[in-house]
Amino acid sequence: IQQRGRGMGQSGANDMASAAALGNLEKVRELLDQKADPNAVNSYHRTPIQVMMMGNTQVAELLLQRGADPNRPDPRTGSLPVHDAARDGFLDTLVALHRGGARLDLRDKSGRLPIDLAGESGHQQVVSYLRAQPARNAAPPQA
Repeated sequence: IQQRGRGMGQSGANDMASAAALGNLEKVRELLDQKADPNAVNSYHRTPIQVMMMGNTQVAELLLQRGADPNRPDPRTGSLPVHDAARDGFLDTLVALHRGGARLDLRDKSGRLPIDLAGESGHQQVVSYLRAQPARNAAPPQA
């Protein structure tokens, strides 16, 4: 969505966020190859990794490889991408985020950790993975 008066930066950020939200790996790659900033915020103040299609591990990995910050909280909820992945049961995406530097010990604005959200949602595989991490995080496992 291009908006008048916002400049190419904003429309580029919106294009990148839209491609990530749709899980469009090729479009995300194309925009990154054109030097799009993986941490640019869209008109809703969210980055591509915050709005990406959670079940698309490849988009997460590509954004992380190109420098996306997995630890930037959502401005409204304080949630991180790992909170979203844990709540929705996307173990592969959560593991990719964790390997890409995402912390598992940060709380959202409601005071909940990713493991709390996974437990509330009944995602036992995610809970098991999170329980297996040393002290609920600090250093992610090396790929």
